[in-house]
Amino acid sequence: MTAHVGLSLMLDEAYRAAIIPLFEQGLVDAIEWSFDQGWGAREVPGWIPVLLDHYAAAGRLWGHGVTYSAGSVDGEARHGPWLERLADEIGRRPLCGISEHLGFMLAGDRIAGAPLPMPDGPRARAVLTNNLARIAAATGVPVGIENLALALAPDEPWQQGPMIADVLDAVDGYLVLDLHNLWCQLVNYDLDADAVLATYPLHRARCIHVSGGSWWTHGPVADRFRRDTHDHGVPDEVLALLSRCLPRCPALEVVVLERIGEGLSEPGEAERLREDFHAVRACVHAAEPTTGPTAEPDHG
Repeated sequence: MTAHVGLSLMLDEAYRAAIIPLFEQGLVDAIEWSFDQGWGAREVPGWIPVLLDHYAAAGRLWGHGVTYSAGSVDGEARHGPWLERLADEIGRRPLCGISEHLGFMLAGDRIAGAPLPMPDGPRARAVLTNNLARIAAATGVPVGIENLALALAPDEPWQQGPMIADVLDAVDGYLVLDLHNLWCQLVNYDLDADAVLATYPLHRARCIHVSGGSWWTHGPVADRFRRDTHDHGVPDEVLALLSRCLPRCPALEVVVLERIGEGLSEPGEAERLREDFHAVRACVHAAEPTTGPTAEPDHG
């Protein structure tokens, strides 16, 4: 079966205007909803619940958290209230799965704006496993975890795949394989794509993320550093990674295009989002992901 192709919904009016033609053409198979973006100060526009209800009824609504901080040792201060709100969310609409990120964004009273990578080790894996298990227990929904773009040392890209594999085995969860995140690590540390992919549990990939980002050109370490900012079009190299990965992910159900609303009102950017969606859709429909070889993790 060919995987569905979907969008990750954003709250911005510019984003809504950009994606309307895709819905009007009946091209959007599924939706991914970062439900906790609607728990903050920003009001959820009225058009979003309509879409969420429609796709939930069709069994094609995926949940993706961004503020849980799965790698944090936090007790009840953050995770408890977050899980309570998530249970309410599930009560309104069924989700195909609920995923979060590999890293952490909370340490004591310090909060980062995006997930940070965690050093690998038995304790780190135990924390991730426990926090993902809590999501599954609170919702009764399969849980997933997404690989990160940021790595703070050259050995970290080699640690993420095995750490994710171990945690997902423990919770019988699924991989959200973010290909722009992966590409960030490939270009920032000059790594071989096939070698890094071989460390990931691709047989557990139910969801693939595709997005763009930006170059940080004033960093202290390199002339250019790739960042996963979701504010530009999808690079050709990421589309090539998608075509390479599709046959290796036999459990794949959905490929999601991510793009934030910032910048979409600029000339040509809304059209670029739609072009990226068509390109992703073309890659998916050209592939046979359930018949290709499965890349198993290399434990040797």
